[in-house]
Amino acid sequence: MKKTALALKKKLSPTIKAEDLARKLAQLVLDKKAYDLVILDVRGFSSYADFILIASTRSARHVQGVAEAVEEELFREKIEPLGVEGKTEGQWVLMDYGDVVLHLFFEPVREVYDLEGLWMDAPRIEPESWGLVLPEASKEGPENGKH
Repeated sequence: MKKTALALKKKLSPTIKAEDLARKLAQLVLDKKAYDLVILDVRGFSSYADFILIASTRSARHVQGVAEAVEEELFREKIEPLGVEGKTEGQWVLMDYGDVVLHLFFEPVREVYDLEGLWMDAPRIEPESWGLVLPEASKEGPENGKH
């Protein structure tokens, strides 16, 4: 018998709310020196997620490292993704945690796809408003040589 995505989602993360998971994911990527984090509240705009997080990294290897660290940390907390795509290539990794979807980009690839533009009507949440700690370099990006 096939499980529905909703049933699978409930099985994988039965106790964590979407906003709490989004906060956790956001802090994890910031802790791994991803930068230019955008948190989109897509409730009412999307049928497949409540939050979409988009962050940049300075290299394909950095994308892979951040994705691996996120996956490992959440696995320790018994939170598993419904799917992960693109980790082998490291240009763009999509991590689907059900109500929260994380996109990690090598910066030049992010510019090409412009996901923020696709969700321009969705409210953006400033990381600071969620009490997230932004490493100094994550505010500035790679052009300042701090990554």
